[in-house]
Parts: sequence; C-alpha cells; structure tokens
Amino acid sequence: MKQLNAVITGITAAVPDYILTNEELSAIVDTSDEWIMTRVGIKERRILKGEQQGISVLGTQAVMELLKKTKTPPEEIDAVIFATSTPDHIFPSAASIVAENAGIKNAFCFDMEVACSGFVYGLEICNGLIKTGKYKKIILLAGDKMSSITNYKDRTTCPLFGDAAGAVLIEPTEENLGIIDAELHSDGIGYKPLQLKAGGSKYPASHETIDNAEHTVYQDGRIVFKYAVSRMAEVSESIMKRNNLTVDDVDWLVPHQANLRIIDAAIERTGLSREKVMINIERYGNTSAGTIPLCLWEWEAKLRKGDKVILTAFGAGFSWGSVYLKWGYDYKES
Repeated sequence: MKQLNAVITGITAAVPDYILTNEELSAIVDTSDEWIMTRVGIKERRILKGEQQGISVLGTQAVMELLKKTKTPPEEIDAVIFATSTPDHIFPSAASIVAENAGIKNAFCFDMEVACSGFVYGLEICNGLIKTGKYKKIILLAGDKMSSITNYKDRTTCPLFGDAAGAVLIEPTEENLGIIDAELHSDGIGYKPLQLKAGGSKYPASHETIDNAEHTVYQDGRIVFKYAVSRMAEVSESIMKRNNLTVDDVDWLVPHQANLRIIDAAIERTGLSREKVMINIERYGNTSAGTIPLCLWEWEAKLRKGDKVILTAFGAGFSWGSVYLKWGYDYKES
C-alpha cells in the first residue's frame, strides 16, 4: 500500500465587511496612525458587528463557499475541526454549529485551542487522520473573532486585532504533495506574558473579573516579541534543514501575521527574499488562528502545484510550530 499524504485541495476565507481604520481607532483610544504603523504595521482591521454574531458566522460563510468551490457534497465530509480561541460558546463546539449550518451531517466535529498557532497544529492533526486511511475529506477551519476579547481602552493591544476565518479542504493523495513535515512546540513559560485570564474554571466570570477587564487579551509585548521572533525563525530554519531545503528551494514563507516587525525579523533570520513572503497584516491585523489561511486564500492564484511552502506561527501557551507542504493544485477561475 502506498503512503498517503494529506493535501489541501481547496481554500476559502470569510472577513467581515466593516473596516476599523487607524483614524477611527484614534478617536476611541489615545493612539495614532503613525504610532500604530511604526510599531506593528497595521493600517486597518475587519470587525464582525451585530448582536449574537459569533465566530461561527464567519466559519459558516467560509465552509459554505468551500463546499461550493470544491464541488463537495456536505454528506461527504468526514470531520470538521475548528482552530479557534473565540468559540461561540464553551460548548457546544463552534465546529458543530458550523457543520449544522452547512448541512454537514456525517462528520465528527470539535474545536481546538492553540491561539495563533491553531492552523499549523490543526494541519498536523488532519495529517494524522488522513494517514490512517479512514478519513477522505476533512475541513480544517481556523479563525477568531478577536474583537470579542479586545479591550478598546488598552492602546497597546486594541490596534492589533481583527476578525476572520479561513477554511481548507484536506484529502488524501499518493502523490508527493501536501503536508510533508511538521515541527510543533510548546513552552509553559508563556503562561503569564500572554493570556486571557478570566472566563475559564480557574477564574469564572464575576463582577471583579469584569470590572478588571480580565475577559480581554493581556500581553507583555516585550516578552512576547522576543520569544516570537526567535521561535518562529528557529522552527522555520529547523524544518528547512530537516528537509534539505535552501532559501532558493522555498517558494513561499507564510508567517503568522502578529506584528510586521516580528515578520521582518523572522525573514532576516531565515534569509528568504521578502518577495517570497506572504504579508497582509496591514489590511487585516492579527486574526489569531486565521492569519495563515487568510494569506493562502489571498495568494491562491499565485500558488502552483508543487510549490514548496513553509508555514510558521507563534502564539499563547507559548505555542509555536512550522509546517512544510507542497501545494496541491493550480488555481482555476471558478
């Protein structure tokens, strides 16, 4: 029996219509376009507006479009996995809500939470499922409604985040394509520098946690920056070395879009040409687990079958990792 590889056979994304610009943000909190662009390189971000609008809204849009685009009947989907830190509810899973909305009835569904590293971790999980031979079509969703956990009184964090979700269809192939290798890491030293303190079982919601804004993102920017730069670069270099890839061999680097300075530092460390790096942080900000699929979706028309692609991410936990894949198809206008 030939070895099966897990390959991406389609990609879509969903972003809200509402654009929150730096100018509008500067009317809400003490900041400016110059301050934000200089420090993080973000010009605007998309925000999901309206009551009772959870991440499942964007997830459903992405999945419905993915099924249509790949001409996949919903009953053929075996699993739906949603990498998100902002599910609609602690339970039921956002994945199960999206599956119901999309008419997917024969799949097992679950959420996974690895913050900004969710997509690369999710690819490795899908890779393992595909290699068993039991599962033929898996949808991996990744994205967050970061506006729901952002403190818009905190000038250091509120310019960073936006809302988006991406979805990929993953199928088996016997070709030398798809997910070739993955390297994933975690280090609990990141517990205090980057966290959403309240809302879980340790600090349930209370008047105190709400008054102290402990249901929103807290980060120590200097510590997170230092670790993100070193770990993203190290793991990218490591996976390239492990697979005997030079900078000339790699067609695309897709880094997590957290901060333009982090991306630039990682590019410098790996030695890759900037023309080979997917960057869209200026228009979308940090959508957590959604940033990498959002880039792949925007660059889909430029990707060619067999392109060697390195994905790399860093997030809370601390969690970080890199995936080396060979792109599975040439783009066709739908």
